[in-house]
Amino acid sequence: MKTKYYILLLFSMLFLTACMDKYTETSIVNSPIYMSYEALRSAVKSTSPQTLANPGKIYFKDNYLFVVEKLRGIHILDLTTPANPKNIGFIEVPGCIDLAIKKNILFADSYVDLVAIDVSDISKIKEVNRVKNALAYTVPQINDKYRVKEVDKEKGIVIGWELVTEKRELEYSETPNYPMWDAYYTSNSYSELNAAAGGISGSGFGKGGSMARFGLYDKYLYVVDNSQLTMFDVGTPASPINIGKQTVGWSIETMFIYDDHLFFGTTNGMLVYSLNVPTVPAYVSMFSHATSCDPVVIQEGYAYITLRGGQTCHGDINRLDVVKLSSDYKTNQLVGSFNMTKPYGVGIEGNILFVCDGDAGLKIYNAADKTKITDNLIAAFPGIKTYDVIPVNGYLFMIGEGGFYLYDYSNINDIKQISKIPVTPFYAD
Repeated sequence: MKTKYYILLLFSMLFLTACMDKYTETSIVNSPIYMSYEALRSAVKSTSPQTLANPGKIYFKDNYLFVVEKLRGIHILDLTTPANPKNIGFIEVPGCIDLAIKKNILFADSYVDLVAIDVSDISKIKEVNRVKNALAYTVPQINDKYRVKEVDKEKGIVIGWELVTEKRELEYSETPNYPMWDAYYTSNSYSELNAAAGGISGSGFGKGGSMARFGLYDKYLYVVDNSQLTMFDVGTPASPINIGKQTVGWSIETMFIYDDHLFFGTTNGMLVYSLNVPTVPAYVSMFSHATSCDPVVIQEGYAYITLRGGQTCHGDINRLDVVKLSSDYKTNQLVGSFNMTKPYGVGIEGNILFVCDGDAGLKIYNAADKTKITDNLIAAFPGIKTYDVIPVNGYLFMIGEGGFYLYDYSNINDIKQISKIPVTPFYAD
């Protein structure tokens, strides 16, 4: 009798387990909003001037400043008269985060593509080429309070997220896997004034800021993401050729090209690569520092590195490090470390050092004595949340949360803001 009872109990348990091997989970998730590849590849066009709303990286060439409107396109500012800058146009480039200009061709990222845009005539800007699927598949930042629905790359690129209620049938043994795509988040990484009239000249490169991830050297364009360097032959600028990728490290944020070398700012230090063979950059050395966000600029044997802590950058270090580099860049020595509030971009011209110290504003130092930089403050402009700068021949171009600012520092004893184009937000960051 007991045997029959146990057999019946066993069958009952098996039956109940079979009935309960699956269940339905209901949850709120970030669901991707797609743009088709066809729409992406027909979207670049020149339009009338737009207000600055969410400005990012900046690039200067031939009296024009190009300001990235994050993920939307590029503003064109005419700085022929610095005291009276003019917002003269906008180039729609979906997914744009960075840019560089060689001769009269502007290179920009458009999500997974590299686009080449002819800006020789500002009134007749046009896309002239595109290298498809050359760059990493990226997605915008998400509301991290909720899980992420799996992205289907075949549907196109992700231009945003919407919160939806999702029902999903799961087995009890299955653990839901929601890819977070952390490595691809778009972050929050550029010449002289002359009388260029009507367009971009066919000579030379422009100049970018310290937050750049694009860089030009000889006939090559370098684009770095979190870990990989993508290289393009732009010997004929209107016809860029993808010549391959190379892993150069991890957690890379910015890139600066100087003296035939690449300097990468990472969350753990500064990496140095030689461009002796431009198509195969060779590792030279690393300067390690505390975990933080890390733009870097180089001048005459010294590296100026700003370290920023916070939730995105990790750590709680906020300072400026000055590093002396050997002539072959194989060794380095920390010669000065200075506390800051929350520094972002940095620029150097001669002995004048410009630091974008976040909410603490713009700070300008005499950097002749590398061991006492903060003892030699020349000027400060508080009350501005700063992001990046480009110093050019006595003028400083600065981008910040409040817009574009232009300073005249030709008289070091009387540095002054001479113009501004403000931000007019019209959509959420």
